[in-house]
Amino acid sequence: MIVVFALLLLFFAGIGVSSSLLKQKTTKDYLLAGQDVQPWLVALSAVATNNSGYMFIGMIGYTYMTGMQSIWLMVGWILGDFVGSILVYGKLRSMSEKYNILSFGSLIANHKGKVIPSIRLLSGVISFVFLSTYAAAQFSAGGKALAVTLEWEQWIGIVAGALLVVLYCFSGGIRASIWTDAAQSIVMFVAMGTLLWYAVEHMGGWSDTLDSLREVEEGYMCVFALDKSLSAALLVALGWLFAGFGVVGQPHIMVRYMTLDNPRNIRKVRSYYYAWFTGFYALAIGVGLLARVVLPGKGSFDPELALPMMSMQLLPDYLVGVMLAGIFAATISTADSLIISCTSSISNDIFPKFKHNYTASKIFTIVITLFAVGISLYGHSSVFEIVIYAWAVLGTVFGPVITLRMLGKSLNAQTTLTMMIVGGAVTLSWHFLGWGSIVYEMMPGIIAGFMAYAVGKQVWPER
Repeated sequence: MIVVFALLLLFFAGIGVSSSLLKQKTTKDYLLAGQDVQPWLVALSAVATNNSGYMFIGMIGYTYMTGMQSIWLMVGWILGDFVGSILVYGKLRSMSEKYNILSFGSLIANHKGKVIPSIRLLSGVISFVFLSTYAAAQFSAGGKALAVTLEWEQWIGIVAGALLVVLYCFSGGIRASIWTDAAQSIVMFVAMGTLLWYAVEHMGGWSDTLDSLREVEEGYMCVFALDKSLSAALLVALGWLFAGFGVVGQPHIMVRYMTLDNPRNIRKVRSYYYAWFTGFYALAIGVGLLARVVLPGKGSFDPELALPMMSMQLLPDYLVGVMLAGIFAATISTADSLIISCTSSISNDIFPKFKHNYTASKIFTIVITLFAVGISLYGHSSVFEIVIYAWAVLGTVFGPVITLRMLGKSLNAQTTLTMMIVGGAVTLSWHFLGWGSIVYEMMPGIIAGFMAYAVGKQVWPER
């Protein structure tokens, strides 16, 4: 098991290091790979970054607890993501090249070809805080997986993940991240599919599996919660649709589309991306459901450990190594993307005087990684909670602004700042008031952001 796991990690590391053969010692190459990345690589990198330790650890734990109702998270998320791709992705790539923009925050702050310093700074600070927190969740997910399967202390997995991230970033910047993401996405898919197949075989085939799932508990295989009305259930599903749309506000994913070789190739990216995304999400839900049968002790263990525990119970040792590599790959593929995006935010948005300083970018990468490791070691929230929370804030602060900019709307400084503050404030308030059980906080946050635009353009009209 350890040998297979180690060999796959060495394979990923080798891919990352090999990307250095194409690197140039410029910040544009470090942060955007020279904007010459092929469509299939952009797609696999974006989808691997999106489907992080959250999917392997958080989503499976969520499905384990809630049952078939988690399908609404999948349906809403993918539909919302697709809407965002239609409205934003292609134009995002074109605008970044037109104005020679290296960071997502600078794109948010761009107004008629000029960057608004106050918005750039605010974007950079928000990105730093929530992207580093998001990265910490990935390190925690990797640490949890190693702790269960190899019986190591969780901090060992956290530190190992951080070292790999720094290696990737230093080898070739975002190009190394993209190349390793693509390889890791394949291992992730194979690992999840393999575990699903073994679980079904363990239970005696599909017919027996379905019978076992129906017997878990009342309502476990119902797509709507028995204790909620149909309208309440649909409201929850609608909230997840807004969550999917929130992808347009995620700097670490959007920067992938900024690296694309040609804006005209966005349709190719979309076809690869959604084919993988839909298939992998379905596999994750299937594994989460089956975990409840294989590991029936609900409440006796951390549900976010369901996948590694299930792997150890069902798979031969060498396949446990593959599964562990898949989990670890999922966390690292997102963590390195988050760290690079965070580096971009600091060097371009918070301290723009270092915008073209290649050495400074690498130093920032180390500092951010250490910060994320610190959060991971001393924080106590679940991976699912951290990711969902960080995703909501980033999506509501940046999503409405970037969408309107890509639709050609002119947003002055006052209107942009108002949208960001109102969207973020509503999201945070909704979360701390505990209303997330009614509808995911991203929905009211995004709506509030667009409403702030409607008010702002009347109060501060363009001159």
